[in-house]
Parts: sequence; C-alpha cells; structure tokens
Amino acid sequence: MSTTTRQGDGPLSRRYRLVTIGLLGLVTLVAFEALAVSTAMPVVARELGGVRSYGLAFSLFLTMQLLGTVLAGGWSDRRGPRGPLLAGLALFVAGLLVCGLSTSFPVFLVGRVVSGAGGGFVGVALYVIVARAYPDALHPRVFGWISAAWVLPSVIGPPVAGWLAEDVSWRAVFLGVPPFAVFALIALLPRLAHLEGTPTEPATMAAGERGRRALLGLALASGATLVQWGAQEVVRAPVVALAALAAGAVLLVVSLPRLLPPGTLTLRRGLPSLIAVRGLFTASFFAAETFVPLMLVQERGLRPLAAGLTLTGGAVGWATGSWAQSTRRQPFSRTTLLMLGAAVVAVVIAALPLGVLPQVSPYVVAPLWLMAGFGMGLCMTITSVLVLELSPAAEQGRNSASLQISDALGGVMGIGLAGAVFAALHQPTGDDGPVFAGIWFGLSLIAAAAVLVGRRTAPGTPQGAPALEARRTTAH
Repeated sequence: MSTTTRQGDGPLSRRYRLVTIGLLGLVTLVAFEALAVSTAMPVVARELGGVRSYGLAFSLFLTMQLLGTVLAGGWSDRRGPRGPLLAGLALFVAGLLVCGLSTSFPVFLVGRVVSGAGGGFVGVALYVIVARAYPDALHPRVFGWISAAWVLPSVIGPPVAGWLAEDVSWRAVFLGVPPFAVFALIALLPRLAHLEGTPTEPATMAAGERGRRALLGLALASGATLVQWGAQEVVRAPVVALAALAAGAVLLVVSLPRLLPPGTLTLRRGLPSLIAVRGLFTASFFAAETFVPLMLVQERGLRPLAAGLTLTGGAVGWATGSWAQSTRRQPFSRTTLLMLGAAVVAVVIAALPLGVLPQVSPYVVAPLWLMAGFGMGLCMTITSVLVLELSPAAEQGRNSASLQISDALGGVMGIGLAGAVFAALHQPTGDDGPVFAGIWFGLSLIAAAAVLVGRRTAPGTPQGAPALEARRTTAH
C-alpha cells in the first residue's frame, strides 16, 4: 500500500471515516450473528432434535467458509473487494433466512452451509479493503478497531439472543439480523468503487488459475465435509464412515498444500508458519468455545442467557488483547506477544474442566474465558497485521485468503473432531461432564503446540528481516 499518512490521520479521521464506519458496521453484524447463534444453539438443537450433531452446526459453517475464502482471494486481487463483498453478503443473509425458517435440523444445517460460504467471501473482502484503503502504518490500529467492534455485540448479543430463544423464539435470532446488513453496505459502497483490482498476469492465465483454485477449494471443502461426517458416524456406521474418512483425507492432502503458501505444512519460517499457527489458534479456541454454552446449560443448569454471557467475557477479552498489541510503543516483539497469547489460551482451556465440577461455581468459566479471549486478541490481530506486512500488494488477497483458509480449516477440524468425540460418547441422560473435560484437555495441547510454532513466525531470511523491521518501525 503506497498511500502515505499525514500526522494525526487515524481510522476515524475525515480521510478514512466513511470506510471505517462501513467496516465496523459489517464486523458488528457478523459478530452479533456469531455470538447470538452460539448462545441460541443449545435451544435450537434441543427443539430440532440435533443435540448429538450439535458440533456440525458450527463446523459445516466453517467448511463452506473455506470454499468461499478460496474463491474470493483471486477475485479480490483481480477485481477488487466489491464483488466478493456483495456476493458474500447475499449468501450470508440467505443462509440466515433458511436457518430462521427451518423445521428440521438437516434443513437448519443447509442454512448454516449457505451462510458459511457467504462468510468466506465477506472475510477476504474485508481484509483486502483494509490493505487497499489504509496505509501500512494504520493496519495495526484498524485491526484493533475491528476487534473492538466485537465489544458491543458481545455485551448485547448473548443477553438478547438468550432472551429471544427462551421467551420469544430462537428463530428471531436469525431472522432479525439481515435488515441491518443494508446500513453497513450503504456506508461502504461509495468507497469500494475506488478499490478496483490491478491484475498482474494475462487474462487467460488468470482464468486458468481461477478455475484451478475453484476446483481445489471444492476439493478442500468436500474433504473437510467427508472427514467431519465420517468422524461423526464412525460408531453407528463404521464401514461407510471409515471410507468417508479415507476419501476426505485424500482430498485434503491433494488440495490443501496447493492453496497455502509453500512450506506451510512443513512449518517453514516466516509467512508459512504464520499461516499454520493461525489454524492451531482457531482449532483450539473455537472448538473449546463451541461446547462452553452447551456444558453450562446441560451440566450446570444455567439458562441460555447466563451461559451466553460467558461468551461476552471472551469477546471483551479479545478486544482488550487486540488493543494491547496496537499500542504505539510496544516493549515486546510481535513474535513474543504471539507466543504469550498462545500460552494464555492453552492454560485457560486446560482449566475449563473446573466448570464441570459440582464443587466449583459454574460462574468460574466466565473469568477464565475472559483471559482466553485476551490471548486470542493478541494472537489473531498480530497474525492479521503480519500477513499484510509480509505480502506484496499483488498477493494481499491471496495471502489473506490463505490465512483465512487456515483459520477456517483449523476451526473445522477442531470443532469437527471435538464434535465427533462428543457424538461418540454423548450420554442420552445428559451426564457428559467427563466428555467435556476430555475434549478441553485435548484442545489445550493444540494451543500449546501453537506456542512452539509461534517461534517460527519471525522472518527467516536476512533479506526479508530488515525490510520487515523497517515497516514495523514506521507502524509504531
């Protein structure tokens, strides 16, 4: 990004105010939907008979987010973020409508699939808007503002969703969100016209590359779906489930290395390890968070409203951690902060089983999740900033897509495998305390692995390090 910044210019200065308001509006909308769905899901699963398949409502959303992310990356680099954003919002809203009107859990899952595809388009478009609308020096502050946009939804989302699910209808949680998308879009549309793409390769090559990545994205999403279904059904239909697991694994092995920067799966230093560590963060944190409201409602007897407020603490902690990394004078390197955040997440997830014990107040989970959110605020925002710093302008869309592929795939695998364990060990009587504890202990090990991989996110070549350090100095 070549744009220079005058002294005193900030994300809400006159120069950037309109695009910032539109960005924050969209993020607020997505945040409210995510927190509201997490709060209402125990009620939805119970009323539609889907408790055993509870995890699929989250993992399938992320699976289709993978496909949307792959398709949006090249589209954004070639044409700018306008098209992916409009397509993504249309799919996102359509999925919410399907969910809100569904009469069975399979139909509800279809709605989650459609919304997930839209979420992939929207996520990449937002990254490219940040990259092209703001100079490098403002990126840490903009991502800090974006994380802060989760605070208001985290405060009002769970209580409102809990109240709607209990006293009105869980359908209102889904049907009430779409009208608000219009307001954020109105603020962003005028600015999007100035952010068109600048293709760097012939149109024929670009078309061939687009087709290849679309097929790879389809293979990745299909593979993830087969792995989730196979893991979910291995107890009830072992032969078919194992075949699905094998086919899904083959599709993942064939497609994933071709959609991520070379060296990602072997943890090459720099950008590849940065992409990889993002998946470890999301696999541990979001899989752990998925089962927090269900445990509190099912095992400890809390109302959905009270259980949802635990997620509020996590979102507030996230925004605080994101703000902490954006301060101008930072005593620690970003790599050190990344490792610190991962360590916090690992310790907190390992402590979550305390909330299952009848001798311990269930409300201990709220402050624990506040700390986990702080760790994730550090980690996720730092990876977002670094991926733009390490990317040439012509590759910002693709590398942002790679980051979000890892993001979504980590969530898919974490939630999918945790959901499979829950489905296999779930007790119809509702006594699932040991199952929740085992799931969380396993996920804490994944977060611990992120600490080790985080050490490799610093640039690995002498040529790249000075340039990156110069950009960091400018940013601070």
